[in-house]
Amino acid sequence: MGAGNLVGKLARPVARRKAPGAAANFVRQAFDRAVDGAGPLRGAAPSADRRLAEHDGNVDKAIGALVDSHVRMAGAQGFVTNLGGLITMAVTIPANISGLALLQCHLVAGIAHLRGYDLDDPRVRNAVLACMLGEDSVKSLIKKKKLPSRPMAIATAPSHDPGLDSQIASEVTAELITRVAGKRTIAMIGRRMPVVGGGVGAVSDGYSTYQIGKYAAKELRSRK
Repeated sequence: MGAGNLVGKLARPVARRKAPGAAANFVRQAFDRAVDGAGPLRGAAPSADRRLAEHDGNVDKAIGALVDSHVRMAGAQGFVTNLGGLITMAVTIPANISGLALLQCHLVAGIAHLRGYDLDDPRVRNAVLACMLGEDSVKSLIKKKKLPSRPMAIATAPSHDPGLDSQIASEVTAELITRVAGKRTIAMIGRRMPVVGGGVGAVSDGYSTYQIGKYAAKELRSRK
């Protein structure tokens, strides 16, 4: 087992215990800001439509461009929020979690929009958030009966299950905390060099965003 996986496994139980209280609100805010836009970041649907226009209506190429742009943004914010070393860790970890949640939610929501899903539908919201967990986590949670099914099935379920909202929100928050805490721990224990920590953050956030984008593109098949 790699050091990153070990740290993740140790951090996850703590993250999940801390997640339920504020998870639903935190994740709902991330989704709303991703859909509506925040600061210079356009709403998920307009951003996706812009990529579609740039690629002459080719949905697959537009999705590929969305993934590429979000990987670059995630790498940049991962580097910035992981600078500063141990002293600023208490401040930058929450900032990194918020940045990751917003960017990855924006990416998956954009993919869902391009594939014909209604972002106002609560079932689609839960499917978007489930995609943010990543394929391995989704499979594990289904096996443990903590998720009823894959994101595609959640998005197209006959009815919305309100109880699923808080469950997925807690799992997404715990997963984000685990990823961020794990990479920061590896960077700080290994070298205690802030710039190296920034490099770890950039690569880790960029790669996780790439994986989530590819999973969402595979999982959320066209509804058009």
